[in-house]
Amino acid sequence: MGRYRKYLEFAALLILAVAIIWWFGRKLDWRQVKLSVQSSDWRLIALGAVVVLAGYLWRAIRWQAFLAPLTKASLREVWVATTVGFGAVLMIGRAGEIVRPVVLPMRDKRVRPAASFVTIMIERLYDTMTVVSIFALNLLWLKPATGSAENLSRTRAAGLLLVILLAAGIIVLIWFKRRSKSVIDWLDLKIGERRGTAARLKRALLSTLDQLATALSVLSDVRQLTISLAWTLLLWFSVALGNLFVCRAFGLSFGITHILFVLGWSMVGSVVPTPGGGAGAFHAATGAALVVLGVQRDQAAAVAIILHLVDFAPAAIFGLFYFLRGEVNIGQLRSLISADAVEHAVEDEKIALAQGG
Repeated sequence: MGRYRKYLEFAALLILAVAIIWWFGRKLDWRQVKLSVQSSDWRLIALGAVVVLAGYLWRAIRWQAFLAPLTKASLREVWVATTVGFGAVLMIGRAGEIVRPVVLPMRDKRVRPAASFVTIMIERLYDTMTVVSIFALNLLWLKPATGSAENLSRTRAAGLLLVILLAAGIIVLIWFKRRSKSVIDWLDLKIGERRGTAARLKRALLSTLDQLATALSVLSDVRQLTISLAWTLLLWFSVALGNLFVCRAFGLSFGITHILFVLGWSMVGSVVPTPGGGAGAFHAATGAALVVLGVQRDQAAAVAIILHLVDFAPAAIFGLFYFLRGEVNIGQLRSLISADAVEHAVEDEKIALAQGG
């Protein structure tokens, strides 16, 4: 049964994606959606795609910066792993994120598998905190494009709550970095010996905390921290600018504050682990944000569909190119994508870090 579990999970997520897409499109006038797409300025959409693609390059350079305290890495191989990984995300959803940290050690032997996994965890921390903070702080001065003040006031209150939660999260991470070994040992003792599913859950929890502790230790270099923060801001500026071009292509006179508002909703939708890079959930969340800003529902759906393609397709095209060229060994990739492989890799990395690299 275990060997078929991943197929059953994928089928369940695919059904979820179809259900969300149906819910998203059930009340739309698809002729108007098609008309909105056809009447858009494809030159601006193409420009938006190029700018977003540049964002993937900044992401690869930032990953290289994350790896710098641990090992040297070729930017070309980091770029290949990034595009192949996001191609996997587009195909099978967030479960495909494990592809990126596996592909890089396959292609650049200087990179230990755990260094790759640990730095991806750092990336997720950076991106989550950056998007949440920008989205929440942006709500303080965002003004609705039309008369949607009531909906926006509720969203602004949610944004203030996010700022408070983000600040609390940062405090917890700082505390955890200083006390990680004690916390993990305490949890290990508190949970005690388990069997079966409970044992696997315990091992997954402690392994995740181990990875987080190792990831936070990598961020202790102030210079590397500053460099990675700069690349993070440039990355998300590129994504926001690309999305701005797309909205302008549909005749929406949005400013950067409106784009950041929509981007925050889009990222929430993309987290849903459905195949197609959050297909359905991304469209529903993005469309809802546009409607809050006063965009007509059918046009909002058209913009959401194109934004999804612009945000995910450029890197996936490069990833497909490398895949078709045979630059990724599928058999080796399958053997490395397993919970045990990740756990052993992280344990090896902890030992290496304790010995000074």
